[in-house]
Amino acid sequence: MPLIEILFLLLFGHAMADFVLQPEAMGYGKNRNDKIHDMEHSLFPVWWYWLTAHSLVHGGVVYLITNSLLLGIVETVIHWITDFSKCEGWITMHQDQAIHIGCKLAYGFLIYYSLL
Repeated sequence: MPLIEILFLLLFGHAMADFVLQPEAMGYGKNRNDKIHDMEHSLFPVWWYWLTAHSLVHGGVVYLITNSLLLGIVETVIHWITDFSKCEGWITMHQDQAIHIGCKLAYGFLIYYSLL
Protein backbone atom coordinates (compact mmCIF):
# COMPACT_ATOMS: atom_id res chain seq x y z
CA MET A 1 0.00 0.00 0.00
CA PRO A 2 1.42 3.45 -0.87
CA LEU A 3 2.58 5.62 2.06
CA ILE A 4 0.06 8.36 1.24
CA GLU A 5 -2.76 5.81 1.48
CA ILE A 6 -1.58 4.51 4.84
CA LEU A 7 -1.27 8.06 6.19
CA PHE A 8 -4.68 9.03 4.83
CA LEU A 9 -6.32 6.02 6.48
CA LEU A 10 -4.60 6.68 9.82
CA LEU A 11 -5.60 10.36 9.80
CA PHE A 12 -9.14 9.46 8.71
CA GLY A 13 -9.30 6.89 11.52
CA HIS A 14 -8.09 9.50 14.00
CA ALA A 15 -10.74 12.00 12.91
CA MET A 16 -13.43 9.32 13.17
CA ALA A 17 -12.33 8.14 16.63
CA ASP A 18 -11.65 11.58 18.13
CA PHE A 19 -14.65 13.44 16.75
CA VAL A 20 -17.34 11.14 15.33
CA LEU A 21 -17.03 8.17 17.67
CA GLN A 22 -16.59 10.25 20.83
CA PRO A 23 -20.03 11.11 22.20
CA GLU A 24 -20.48 14.19 24.35
CA ALA A 25 -20.79 12.02 27.47
CA MET A 26 -17.35 10.52 26.78
CA GLY A 27 -15.81 13.92 26.08
CA TYR A 28 -16.90 15.17 29.49
CA GLY A 29 -16.68 11.84 31.28
CA LYS A 30 -13.02 11.18 30.44
CA ASN A 31 -11.97 14.36 32.25
CA ARG A 32 -11.67 13.72 35.98
CA ASN A 33 -11.81 17.47 36.58
CA ASP A 34 -15.14 17.99 34.81
CA LYS A 35 -18.06 19.13 36.95
CA ILE A 36 -20.06 16.09 35.78
CA HIS A 37 -18.14 14.04 38.37
CA ASP A 38 -19.01 16.46 41.19
CA MET A 39 -22.72 15.72 40.99
CA GLU A 40 -23.98 13.84 44.02
CA HIS A 41 -24.89 10.28 43.06
CA SER A 42 -23.67 10.83 39.52
CA LEU A 43 -24.74 8.11 37.10
CA PHE A 44 -21.52 8.69 35.19
CA PRO A 45 -18.94 5.91 35.46
CA VAL A 46 -15.62 6.95 36.91
CA TRP A 47 -13.53 9.11 34.61
CA TRP A 48 -10.91 6.48 33.83
CA TYR A 49 -13.56 4.14 32.39
CA TRP A 50 -14.39 6.81 29.82
CA LEU A 51 -10.75 7.68 29.12
CA THR A 52 -9.76 4.04 28.78
CA ALA A 53 -12.71 3.27 26.48
CA HIS A 54 -11.89 6.29 24.31
CA SER A 55 -8.23 5.26 24.11
CA LEU A 56 -9.16 1.68 23.24
CA VAL A 57 -11.29 2.96 20.33
CA HIS A 58 -8.20 4.75 19.01
CA GLY A 59 -6.00 1.71 19.54
CA GLY A 60 -8.56 -0.49 17.80
CA VAL A 61 -8.71 1.84 14.81
CA VAL A 62 -4.91 1.84 14.50
CA TYR A 63 -4.90 -1.96 14.76
CA LEU A 64 -7.60 -2.34 12.09
CA ILE A 65 -5.72 -0.06 9.69
CA THR A 66 -2.18 -1.34 10.29
CA ASN A 67 -2.92 -4.95 11.25
CA SER A 68 -0.36 -4.47 14.04
CA LEU A 69 -1.43 -5.37 17.56
CA LEU A 70 1.75 -3.72 18.86
CA LEU A 71 0.82 -0.38 17.26
CA GLY A 72 -2.75 -0.74 18.53
CA ILE A 73 -1.49 -1.17 22.09
CA VAL A 74 1.05 1.64 21.73
CA GLU A 75 -1.70 3.94 20.42
CA THR A 76 -3.99 3.04 23.31
CA VAL A 77 -1.33 3.88 25.90
CA ILE A 78 -0.08 7.07 24.22
CA HIS A 79 -3.63 8.28 23.60
CA TRP A 80 -4.57 7.69 27.25
CA ILE A 81 -1.53 9.60 28.54
CA THR A 82 -1.98 12.44 26.04
CA ASP A 83 -5.69 12.94 26.74
CA PHE A 84 -5.11 12.72 30.48
CA SER A 85 -2.44 15.43 30.13
CA LYS A 86 -4.86 17.62 28.16
CA CYS A 87 -7.61 17.15 30.76
CA GLU A 88 -5.17 18.11 33.51
CA GLY A 89 -4.28 21.31 31.64
CA TRP A 90 -0.66 20.28 31.17
CA ILE A 91 -0.95 20.57 27.39
CA THR A 92 -3.32 22.44 25.10
CA MET A 93 -5.81 20.95 22.66
CA HIS A 94 -3.46 21.90 19.81
CA GLN A 95 -0.55 20.10 21.47
CA ASP A 96 -2.85 17.12 22.10
CA GLN A 97 -3.78 16.93 18.42
CA ALA A 98 -0.16 17.41 17.32
CA ILE A 99 0.91 14.43 19.44
CA HIS A 100 -1.92 12.29 18.04
CA ILE A 101 -1.11 13.22 14.44
CA GLY A 102 2.63 12.77 15.04
CA CYS A 103 1.93 9.23 16.25
CA LYS A 104 -0.08 8.47 13.11
CA LEU A 105 2.77 9.74 10.93
CA ALA A 106 5.25 7.57 12.84
CA TYR A 107 3.02 4.49 12.51
CA GLY A 108 2.60 5.12 8.79
CA PHE A 109 6.33 5.32 8.19
CA LEU A 110 7.00 2.25 10.36
CA ILE A 111 4.45 0.21 8.42
CA TYR A 112 5.47 1.52 4.99
CA TYR A 113 9.15 0.84 5.54
CA SER A 114 8.37 -2.51 7.21
CA LEU A 115 10.22 -1.61 10.38
CA LEU A 116 7.89 -3.63 12.58
